[in-house]
Amino acid sequence: MMATNQSILGRVTINTLHDDVLIDIFHFCVDDWNDETHAGRWYILVHVCQRWRYVVFASPRRLNLRLWYRGERPMSEMLDVWPVLPVVIGPTTYSFSNYRNITALLDSEYHHRICAITLNILTSFWGTFTAAMQKPFPELTSLDIWVDRDRATSVPVPDSFLGGSAPLLRHLRLTNCSFRGLPKLLSSSDHLASLHLRYIPYSGFLSPQALVTALSVTSRLESLCLEFERPRSRRGRANSLPRPSTRSPLPRVNEYLEDLLAQIEVPLLDHLNVMLFVDPNFVVPQLYQLISHTESFKTCDKGSLRAFDGAIELAIFREEVHDSPDLSLEIISRQLYGHLPFMARVCSSPLSPLSTLTRLDIGDFGNIVENETPQWLELLDPFTSVTDLRLGKTVGPRVCQALEELAEERVTEVLPALRNIFLRNLGPSESVPEFIEGFVAARQLFGHPVTVFPWKTV
Repeated sequence: MMATNQSILGRVTINTLHDDVLIDIFHFCVDDWNDETHAGRWYILVHVCQRWRYVVFASPRRLNLRLWYRGERPMSEMLDVWPVLPVVIGPTTYSFSNYRNITALLDSEYHHRICAITLNILTSFWGTFTAAMQKPFPELTSLDIWVDRDRATSVPVPDSFLGGSAPLLRHLRLTNCSFRGLPKLLSSSDHLASLHLRYIPYSGFLSPQALVTALSVTSRLESLCLEFERPRSRRGRANSLPRPSTRSPLPRVNEYLEDLLAQIEVPLLDHLNVMLFVDPNFVVPQLYQLISHTESFKTCDKGSLRAFDGAIELAIFREEVHDSPDLSLEIISRQLYGHLPFMARVCSSPLSPLSTLTRLDIGDFGNIVENETPQWLELLDPFTSVTDLRLGKTVGPRVCQALEELAEERVTEVLPALRNIFLRNLGPSESVPEFIEGFVAARQLFGHPVTVFPWKTV
C-alpha cells in the first residue's frame, strides 16, 4: 500500500495545477514591477515551457508585465521578440549610444507604450532629451529625472514638456532642473500622488501662489518634497560646508515655505521632507500646524537624529511600516555650529508627533560642533514618551554628560518615560560607564530606573 501511494505521489507535478493557481503563484514572483530584478522574473517564467508562456502572456495586467529598456540595443530588437506590453525606460549608464537609442524610442510611434522613465541625464544630452519629450505620453505613470549638471549651468524644463499633458502621471521627481511650466503640467495630472522637486536652482523658483494654484487640482497628493539648491562652498569641495555671500537667498527659502504652507491643503499627506536654513530670527508656525494636524504623523513611534554634510536631520517614522521616514526635518547652517540650537527650537515648538515617539536614535555628529549641555537638554525635552534612547559612539558621552548635569529636581522631567539607554561603544560585558553613572543612580533613587545596554546593529 505504501509503495502504491508513493507511486501516485511521484506522478503529481506542477502541470496538474489549474491556470488560475499558476497565475497566483506567478504573481508572487513578479509582484514588484518597480524593481528590475523582480520584474525580469517573468522572462524566466515564459522560457520554462510553452504552457507557462501562454499562461503568463494571457494575464499581462494581473502580472503587471513590463518591458525594461535601458538603451543597450535598438528598441526594434525587443519589440520584434515580445508581445505588445508597457515599457519602462532606465536606469542606464552614461553612454551616448544608450541615450541615442532611448531618444529614438521617445521619438517613435511606440512612445504611447512608455509607462515609466528613470534616467540620469548628462547636461550635453538634455536638449535632445527634452526635444523628444514635447508631446503627450498617455500611459506615463512615473517620471524620475536627475540632471548631472554643473552648478553654473542652467537646466530649464521647457513649458511644452510632455505636451503639457500627463493624465495618468502618479509620481514625478525632477532633480537639478527648474520647471516654470510645472503649473501647466499639473493641471492635467489629477492622479498625482507624489511630487518631488529636488535641488531646485534659485532661478527656477515658482512663487508660492503659482505652486498652490498648480497643486489645487492634485487632490490625491500623498508625498511632497521641495528641496532648494544648496549654495556652493568657496573652496568648491563636495564635503565643504556651504558659505553663501551676503546676498544669499537662504532666509527667503524659509519664508517661501511659510507662504506656501499658509495656502496649501493636502488632506492625504503622509510623507513630508523639509529643509530649513538656520535663521535665529525666523519661526515657522505654518509648518508646525501642518505637521501637528497630519494624522499619519501621529502614529509614528520612532525618531532619529543624525548629522551629515554640514546639516542635521530629525526623522520620524512608523518602525513596523516604513524603512524611510514619514517626516524629515533637515537643518542647514553655513557654520560648524548653530544646528543644534535651531533644531532644539524647532522641536520645542508644538510638534505633537514628537510626544508619541517611544524610540529615539542619535547618531554621531562628525565635525559638527555641539557641546553645550543646555542645547542637548532643550532638544530632548519634547520627547516625553521615549522609553528607548540609542546613542552613537562619539555622541553618546556628550548626551550622557548633559543628562548627568541635570539637577535632582529635573532628573525625571527630561525623558520622563526613559527605561533603556543603548550605547554603541559599550561592550556586552562592560558595566555602566562612568559618564552616565550619576544619572542612572539618580533615576533609580527617584523611582524611574534606567538600564544601560550595548547598542547592537540590527
